[in-house]
Amino acid sequence: MSSAPRRKHPVTSGPNAAPDSAARLREAQEARDALARALTEAGVQLPAMDVRTPWAGDREGEARYALVHLGVCSAPVALLLADVVMRGAAR
Repeated sequence: MSSAPRRKHPVTSGPNAAPDSAARLREAQEARDALARALTEAGVQLPAMDVRTPWAGDREGEARYALVHLGVCSAPVALLLADVVMRGAAR
């Protein structure tokens, strides 16, 4: 399984600026896609993976957070995922 490079949190401008809503959403979507690719390479599929923005910001349509939601899976998929994680941790 390949590991994705660690990324810094996206910012809108300047060295200490807070990320904007679109950047947060884009980052979460990229993380979801990278995780889905890695899991697929390891033979695991989480069919309900999604990106969620559960907390609205001060402005309409703004999200303070964008989260990668892994969803639910069957017991066999959970056991396979646990096995993949344990094998990776043993390296």
